[in-house]
Amino acid sequence: MQPGAVVYAKDLDKLSAFYAAVTELAVLSVQPDHVVLGGGGFELVVVAIPAHIARSIDIANPPLRREETPIKLIFVVRSIAVARSLAPIHGGELDPPESEWALPGGRVCDGHDPEGNVIQVRERIQSSGN
Repeated sequence: MQPGAVVYAKDLDKLSAFYAAVTELAVLSVQPDHVVLGGGGFELVVVAIPAHIARSIDIANPPLRREETPIKLIFVVRSIAVARSLAPIHGGELDPPESEWALPGGRVCDGHDPEGNVIQVRERIQSSGN
C-alpha cells in the first residue's frame, strides 16, 4: 500500500489516459469501473461515476476549471514543458510558462484535467552541485 488519491470520472478512459500521459504514472490495473495508476510511491485511482449520475453532469468543451473545489492534486513530473504539450492532446490544459513559479528545489504550474479538476505539476530543479 502507498499514499494516493482518488478522482471520480465521467469519462473513465479519457481521464485515466490524461493522467497516465501528463503525470507519467504507469497504468497498474484496468477494471470496468476504475483504473489504478502509480509510480514514485504514489497511487492514483480513477473511478467511474455511476452512469445514472454521470448523465446529469455537463462538462464544457473545452472544460471549465472547477476552481471552487478545496482540493488540488499535485504531481511531480520530469518536465513541465512536456506535460504542458501533452495536456491538450488528452483534453486538459496547463497554464502558460509565464504562469509558472518557483518553490525551493523546483518549478510549479497549475492546470486542469479533461473534466475541469484543478491540478498542479512540479518539476524538480537539478542542483549544479555547488
